[in-house]
Amino acid sequence: MKIPAINKLASYIEALRPIIYIPTFDFNAFDKLISQINQNSKIYEFNDGLGYVNFKTKLPETSYSIEQFLSLFTASNKQSALLVLKDIHHHLNNPKVISLLKTIALKNIYDEDYFVTIFIVSTKLVIPVELEKLITVFDTPMPEKQEITKFIQNFANDNELEIETSVVDELSLYLKGFSEFEITQILNLAYQSSGAIERKDLKLVLEEKEQIIKKTGMLEILNYKETINDIGGLEILKKWLSNKGEVFKRLDEATKYGVDIPKGIMIVGMPGCGKSLTAKATANLFDVPLLRLDVGKLMGKYVGESEENMRRAIKIAEAISPCVLWIDEIEKAFSGVGDSGGSHEVTTRLFGYFLTWIQEKENSVFVVATSNDISKLPAEFLRKGRFDEIFFVDFPNDEERRKIIELHLKKRKKWHKDIDTIKLLKETKGYSGADIEAVIKETIEKGFLSAKKQITTDDIFTEIKDTKPMSVSLKDKIDSLSETLKKIDVKKASKEEVK
Repeated sequence: MKIPAINKLASYIEALRPIIYIPTFDFNAFDKLISQINQNSKIYEFNDGLGYVNFKTKLPETSYSIEQFLSLFTASNKQSALLVLKDIHHHLNNPKVISLLKTIALKNIYDEDYFVTIFIVSTKLVIPVELEKLITVFDTPMPEKQEITKFIQNFANDNELEIETSVVDELSLYLKGFSEFEITQILNLAYQSSGAIERKDLKLVLEEKEQIIKKTGMLEILNYKETINDIGGLEILKKWLSNKGEVFKRLDEATKYGVDIPKGIMIVGMPGCGKSLTAKATANLFDVPLLRLDVGKLMGKYVGESEENMRRAIKIAEAISPCVLWIDEIEKAFSGVGDSGGSHEVTTRLFGYFLTWIQEKENSVFVVATSNDISKLPAEFLRKGRFDEIFFVDFPNDEERRKIIELHLKKRKKWHKDIDTIKLLKETKGYSGADIEAVIKETIEKGFLSAKKQITTDDIFTEIKDTKPMSVSLKDKIDSLSETLKKIDVKKASKEEVK
């Protein structure tokens, strides 16, 4: 059971944690939280740009610099105060500021009558090496569903609105991941545009979530048109996803019934066999945004920057939820975990953060991780509980290849009853779905250039003979993957072929 935020922050103060770093843009939410906790100590606030300000009124007290302000708390060995420093991350490369912060922190730990806790509240997390051991990072939690419901109901009362109970329930889920400030802004926007708040305003929430992604650049939001019907075969995987999709579409109802929120899926297997297509079709099936995370883009050049980027990317995904978070070729993202060396140590920390998140997450971010080479992933990544299921996608069997051939011909309006799929099946054994698609595309292009009215079986057969399948070109990698899969418990995505 999670400890409430107010109790957790209070316990940090009581435990004499000297510097508590709160990465947030919603300063108002933090002010409310600290006001609820504090009973005895006076709160002193320094706001970069304004200087020393009155915590309650936010009016300037003096024009002190950050150094002058901090110096006020180093002169005496007997103090009781809470220091709130807002947006001072620009000053955390200043040796004198670091020295003053360190002095106050150590006095808080070791001086018997000195109780001064520092709160650094900033939109950016910057942790100097000199202060790393003295800083505790505290994430201001976003409002839970019950709190969001209250915000919506209060907004409705203030504006004399009637909002359907089902709409309130759905909005409460869609607005998870937003701060109270952002929720109010979205409700205002919906109300101003139509004079009401209705189910159609869920689209507005999704548009606002897209804005968050565009402004950060850490994640990519993908447009997709692929559906589950565009996947040839993989019937077991598709059935499993359809069940999860039903839960996602009825998330509020499902959670009330006692169903766990789906965590995610790992899809491993041969290149070109539908893993990426499945990620896109999953978002379509769930009817939610599709985000792609490129872990390489998170790597920073400063200490702690990569971890902060990962933390922010995950926070953004949570703000966009419900959504699908796709991590393609995840083995490349976390290669080198456990090895020595600077870059590998950063990767190991990122990996640890991601593992903890996916293990403990209780939000509606559905992770789709795809991998061509599972042998490069650490064993703990494949442990039960990380993902809801791990599926293996093999080269398509006879029935699946038939469906894939027909699917691509029908998609391009070139299917007809005279095409002999039995003959084509025999010649495409070991071909991936991508191989077959390439064959069909090339056949049709050549047919167009030679002014053919109709594509024949022989036209496709000729192109097959000229195509080298992945099972041949990547034989060594495929053999290695097959050996790895024998050692772990994975579920096959396709039905067993009837002999």
